[in-house]
Amino acid sequence: MAEADPEPTVSGAGQRLGAPETLGISTLDPGHRPPAMPPGRQVTIRVRMLDDTEELFDVAKKAPGKTLLDLVCSHMNLIEGDYFGLEFQNPQKMMVWLDHIKPIVNQLRRPKHITLRFAVKFFPPDHTQLLEELTRYLFALQIKHDISCGRLTCNDTSAALLVSHIIQSEIGDFEESQCRSHLLNNSYIPDQMSLIDKIMEFHSKHIGQTPAESDYHLLEVARRLEMYGIRLHSAKDREGSSLSLAVAHTGVLVFQGHTKINAFNWSRVRKLSFKRKRFLIKLRPDLNVRDKSSYQDTLEFLMASRDCCKVFWKIAVEYHAFFRLFEEPKPKRKPVLMSRGSSFRFSGRTQKQVIDYVRESEFKKIPFERKHSRVQYNTRVQHNIRLSPLPSPRHHEVPDRGAPGDKVDSPHRHWKDSVVVSAEDPAVSRITRASPYHQRNGHEECPVSRAPEENQSPARPTNMDAPIIGVVPPHQPVSPSHSLGLVNGQKSLDLCSLSPEGRQPSPLTSPLLNDACSIRTDDEDDVRRKRFPTDRAYFIAKELLTTERTYVKDLEVITVSFQSAIGKDEATPDSLKTTLSSTFEPLHRFHTGFLREVEQRLALWEGRSNAHIKGDYQRIGDVMLKNLQALKPLTASLHKQSDVLVELEKACRLSHKLETLCRDFELQKVCYIPLNVFVLRPLHRLLHYKQILERLCKHYPATHGDFRDCRAALADVSEVVDRIQTDLIKMENFQKLLELKKDLVGVDNLVVPRREFIRLGCLSKLSGKGLQQRMFFLFNDVILYTSRGMTSSNQFKVHGQLPLRGMTIRESEDEWGVPHAFTLVAQQQSVVVAASSLSEMEKWIDDLKLAIETVKDSNGPSTDLQMSNLNDNKCLEDSSAEVESEDDTPHVPSERSSPHRGNTMVHVCWHRNTSVSMMDYSIAAENQLSGNLLRKFKNSNGWQKLWVVFTNFSLFFYKSHQDDYPLASLPLLGYSVTIPNESENIHKDYVFKLHFKSHVYYFRSESEYTFERWMEVIRSATVPASRGRVLNSKELHVH
Repeated sequence: MAEADPEPTVSGAGQRLGAPETLGISTLDPGHRPPAMPPGRQVTIRVRMLDDTEELFDVAKKAPGKTLLDLVCSHMNLIEGDYFGLEFQNPQKMMVWLDHIKPIVNQLRRPKHITLRFAVKFFPPDHTQLLEELTRYLFALQIKHDISCGRLTCNDTSAALLVSHIIQSEIGDFEESQCRSHLLNNSYIPDQMSLIDKIMEFHSKHIGQTPAESDYHLLEVARRLEMYGIRLHSAKDREGSSLSLAVAHTGVLVFQGHTKINAFNWSRVRKLSFKRKRFLIKLRPDLNVRDKSSYQDTLEFLMASRDCCKVFWKIAVEYHAFFRLFEEPKPKRKPVLMSRGSSFRFSGRTQKQVIDYVRESEFKKIPFERKHSRVQYNTRVQHNIRLSPLPSPRHHEVPDRGAPGDKVDSPHRHWKDSVVVSAEDPAVSRITRASPYHQRNGHEECPVSRAPEENQSPARPTNMDAPIIGVVPPHQPVSPSHSLGLVNGQKSLDLCSLSPEGRQPSPLTSPLLNDACSIRTDDEDDVRRKRFPTDRAYFIAKELLTTERTYVKDLEVITVSFQSAIGKDEATPDSLKTTLSSTFEPLHRFHTGFLREVEQRLALWEGRSNAHIKGDYQRIGDVMLKNLQALKPLTASLHKQSDVLVELEKACRLSHKLETLCRDFELQKVCYIPLNVFVLRPLHRLLHYKQILERLCKHYPATHGDFRDCRAALADVSEVVDRIQTDLIKMENFQKLLELKKDLVGVDNLVVPRREFIRLGCLSKLSGKGLQQRMFFLFNDVILYTSRGMTSSNQFKVHGQLPLRGMTIRESEDEWGVPHAFTLVAQQQSVVVAASSLSEMEKWIDDLKLAIETVKDSNGPSTDLQMSNLNDNKCLEDSSAEVESEDDTPHVPSERSSPHRGNTMVHVCWHRNTSVSMMDYSIAAENQLSGNLLRKFKNSNGWQKLWVVFTNFSLFFYKSHQDDYPLASLPLLGYSVTIPNESENIHKDYVFKLHFKSHVYYFRSESEYTFERWMEVIRSATVPASRGRVLNSKELHVH
C-alpha cells in the first residue's frame, strides 16, 4: 500500500470479463438502485482492485461505508459482493476494514490521500459455495496476491501447484519455452527460481483447462492449506509467550509462528469481549470434563494496544455473524442516558442470505465471458482484462479484447483518462436487461427453433427471467468455448451453475420459447375455432387420444432410437437386443394400430367425416374393449420389463463401451427423461387405461349405450393391473436404484436385493463450519449424505452414511437454536440436520421412524453399503483440522469425467431445497397427461399454443404432438398451482396459474374437464405425498 500508485486506465467494461452494459447490484435488495447520496460535499476516493488497477469513486462525505462498497460492487457487476470489503491503513498504521455503518468522513481523515484496497473479507470453507464464476475469479486473484506477499504459506509442492494453475489461467496450455520464459519474467512466490521445474511439471498436466477451471482448481488446493484466509494478529498468553490470533469460518484460532496450536469453535464460544488490551474468550461448559475445578471457561490474550484488540474483536464479531447467523442481527436500542461498551455490530447479509438471494434471483446474474488469454500471441492481453464497467460516454474509445496479433494498449495511462464513478450517475445505477443475443456466461443466446432464413427480420427479444429449460436449435454450431449444458436430453443455455467446465445448467433457469417455436393465437382464433362437442365423455376420450400419442412416441424412443443406437455397437449382447426387440416391437405395433382407431373415432365424434349418423360414433368403450382384449396376450409377458432392466444393467456393467453409449443416448434430445423410465412405460400405461375407464363409468348413467362396454373393458384392465401391481412396485424401486446409481459417486453396491429407496432431498447439516447444504438419500437400511460435485459430471459425492438399525431421532430446535432441526443418533455417530420448513421436517421424521421400525423386523439388504475411497470422499467438516506437511502430495486433477445429465429430480431438489419420496415418484408415474394448452407469460399479451406433456414432475413443451423431442421443460417441484385473481386481468375461462417465487405462467385449457385434469396432475407433483412407500421386506425382488 505504501508503494507508488500505478496510473489507472480507462475503465472498459467489455474488456475485462466480457461484461455487457448491464450492471449488477451487490449488497442491495433485488431490483434496487445504489443508495442515494446524502446531501453535502462529495469526495473522490481511490480504490485499488484485486488486479492492481485503480478506480475513482465519487461519494458524499457523510455517506456510510456500505454506500462505497455497494458502488464498487455494482461497478464490477459483482453480485456476491458480501464476501468482500474495503481495507485501508488507519493513522495507527494498522490495516482495518471500512465500517459499513459509520460515515466515511469519520473513518478516512484525508480521503484524497488514502487508497482503499478491495479484498476478500470472508473466506468460505468451500469454494463451491461461491455461485458466480466472477466471484471465484476474484477469489483466485486474492489467493495469487496472498501467496505473492507471503501471507499464504505452504510447502514447496503446494506452492508449485498453485502457481501452475495461475499460469494456466494466464498463458494457456503448456509450451515449455514459453512457460519458462513467463516464469523468469514474472514472480508469483518468494524464491520462485528453485521451483520453476516443479511448476512446469504441474503446468504440463493442466492441458485443456479453461481459466474458469484453473480458478476452481486453484481454490480447491488453497482451501486445504492451513493458512487459507488467515490474517495473523500478534498477541501473548497469560505466561507471556508470543502467539498469533486469527479468525476463520470455524472460530478463533491460535498460532505459534505459522503452526496452529489451538482452535475455539464457534459452538464452544459463549462470548467474545475485550477490555483495554485484553481479548477475552468465554467458553461454554464442557460436559465431558469430570474435574470441573480445573476447567478454564475464560481465556485471556494480551495484545499490543487497545486499538489492536478492538480491531481483532470486530473481525471476530463479523466472521461469527456472517457464517453462523441466518440473517443480519438487528441493531440494539440506544440507551437513554449512557451506554457501556461498543455499539459495533455486523451490518450486511449473512452467507445464508447471500446464497439464498443468488439462487432466488438467478435470472439477474450478470453475464460475462472467460476465455484463454492466449498470451503466446500477445503477452499483454491478460493485463487488459480489468475489473471495471463500461466507460462513460466521454470515454468512448474501448481497446480491443485482444484477438491474436492485435495490439493492446498498456495498462499504464494518465490519470485524466480514468473514470470517476458516481452513485448519482444514472449510467451506473440503471439496470437494463440484455438482449437474447448478448452472451451470458460465455454462451450465445438466441431464439429457439428458428431456422436460418434469408432477409429474415430480427426476432423479438424474449423474456429471460423465467425458469423454463430451453433448447438451442439444431442448426446452431456449438463450439468448445460455448459448452452448452444438456437438460432433459436437450442443449440448454447455461446461466447459473458451479461447474468449472462451461458450467452445467441449473434446472431452474434457461431461455423461454419464443414466437417462432409455436403458433400464436389471439381472440380472433377463438371465433374461427371449430365448435367441438361439449360432452364430458368426449373430453375423457380425447385424453385417451392425447396420452396415447405421447405413449406411442415414448415406445419409439426404445424401438427406433435406442435400438438403432445399440444396433451399430458390437459390444451390445445379442440377448439384450433380442429381449428389447421381443418385448417392445409387438407393443409398438399394437399401440400404433390402437392409436389409429382412436383417432378415427374422435374424428367421427367431432363430425370431421362424411358419416351421416354421428350418434353411433359418440362413444369410445367399444374401441377400448376390443383392443384391451387383443392386448391381453401381450400383457402376459409384461414381466419382461424387469428382464430388460436387469439385462441392460448387467450389459452396462460388463461393457464400458455400452455404458458410455447408453449415457450418451440419455444426453440426446429425444431421451427427454431417464432411459429406464421408458422401459416401465407399458406397465404405467395400463394404469392410465384403468383411470380413464373409471372416469367414463362414473360419468355415464347405467342406461347409456357406452356404459356396458366401458364397464367390461374396466374389468379386463383391472384384472391385469391387480396382477402386475406388486411387480410394478418392485420394478419402480429397482429402476429408481439404477437411476440413483448414476447420480451418486462414492458408493459401490447401491443396487442389491432387498434394498429399497424411500426418500431423497435437501437438508442442512450442522458442523463446525455451520450449516452446510447436503443431499440426503434414505433407504430402508441406511441414510447417505452427499454434496453436489463440481465437475462436468454434476454427480453427488457421498460424504458418509448412517445405518438405520439402532438409530433414534430427536428434535433439536431448542438445543441448537436452529429452526426445524433434528438429530439422527446412530450407534457410532450423531448428525444434526435442519429442514427448510416444518412440513419438510415432518416428512423426513415420519419416513425415518417408519424405516427404523421396519428395519427392526427385517434382515435388510443382503449386503452392507460399501463406500469407495471413503477417506477421499469424507467431508472436511467431519474430520479434524488438516495439518499440511512436506510429504503431502497435492491432488492433481485427472482428466475430465464424462458428461452427466443435470436435469434429474435429484438436481431439482438440490436447487429448490426440497425432497421427494418413492410414493411421490409412483404417483407422478400414474398421473401423466398430454394435450394442447395456451400459455401466457406474466407481462405478455398474447397466448401461445403448445403441445404439453406432464411426466416425471415436469412439463415438457412441443410445437405439436408430431415433434420427436421437446423444445423446453419446466420442473414443477416447488411451484404452486392456483387460479388467477381479479387483479391479474386474465379474462378467460379455464385458466390456471403456475408460480414459483417471481416466476409466473398462465395456462389455458379448452374445457372444464381438461382444466380440472391439469390442475389435478400438477398438484400431484407440486404437493408431494406425506409418506414414502416402504416395501414389505418379505416380498420378492426383481434383482
